[in-house]
Amino acid sequence: MASTAERDAMRRALAIARRGPRGVNPQVGAVLLSPDGEVLAEGWHRGAGTPHAEVDALSRLAPGAARDATAIVTLEPCNHTGRTGPCSEALIAAGVTRVVYAIADPGDHSSGGGARLRAAGVEVEAGLLADEATALLDSWLTVQRLRRPHVTVKWAQSLDGRAAASDGSSKWITGAQARADVHLRRAMADAIVAGTGTVLADDPALTARAEDGSLLPHQPVPVVVGAREVPEAAAVRRHPREFLQYRGDDASGGLQAMLEDLRHRGVQRVFVEGGPAVAASFLRERLADELLVYVAPVLLGGDRLALHDIGVTTIGEARRLAVASVTPLGDDLLFVAHPASEGDA
Repeated sequence: MASTAERDAMRRALAIARRGPRGVNPQVGAVLLSPDGEVLAEGWHRGAGTPHAEVDALSRLAPGAARDATAIVTLEPCNHTGRTGPCSEALIAAGVTRVVYAIADPGDHSSGGGARLRAAGVEVEAGLLADEATALLDSWLTVQRLRRPHVTVKWAQSLDGRAAASDGSSKWITGAQARADVHLRRAMADAIVAGTGTVLADDPALTARAEDGSLLPHQPVPVVVGAREVPEAAAVRRHPREFLQYRGDDASGGLQAMLEDLRHRGVQRVFVEGGPAVAASFLRERLADELLVYVAPVLLGGDRLALHDIGVTTIGEARRLAVASVTPLGDDLLFVAHPASEGDA
């Protein structure tokens, strides 16, 4: 069982992992402890082609200084040779006698480091602070396990579940704090998706903006889904990044093909903010990994529902959700939820 020093070291490893860039490689942190629990060195992965976190930490010690040490790593040490060598072999060569990692590496070629370490006589413990590590690597894990980007579906609604008033007006259901939160989350995404219906009705810019209206440093690639033509004067055509359009029926399996294409373009995190029909399409096809629902304390009535048909016809087919958090944002509430697993339902 992990010691207090090892738990503290894993928290530190998770913190320094965030220093690395988000991209096709995971953010990983490592801390090396002496036999009496003192920190010897720490390291993190700085991007493709650079030393992995374990090797980065080892490089900060003199030869032989890691003998009998414990390595605390946020992700199972890799067991393959790519641009760098296997971290499992580096730890064995350094004389590390115990390795504690948070989550297993799901990669087809990189997994198996834990087994390799055990075979060499190294004591291995898995699962320490696994939930925290999974939250850090959620988009990378989705790509590895499902071969598609991690998908967040967002919408804002009134307390009675409407996205707009009867005349179609919807600015603004939620307040300034909720809108600022949305833009920060847009800036964390690699792509933002809207349907042609939303583009034609609302003419969204699909940019990530600061409260003063200026563009945030990172802008997601704008993606438009649907067969209708995007007007030449549409705001999305003035986006700082060239927009992509995927034509066809939003409700078809074309969404899966779109996500696979986006993955090949290097997209790991998709933010769906494109109206009730597109949101429903992702949910209907079970392609949503996370839901963000901003609820304003207003009543609108009418038939402008925040979510269209998701294929549920009886209560037994209801899509159960696991609520991760409920956060007040001014007068509004943000619900963050995930599709419930069988164990959560």
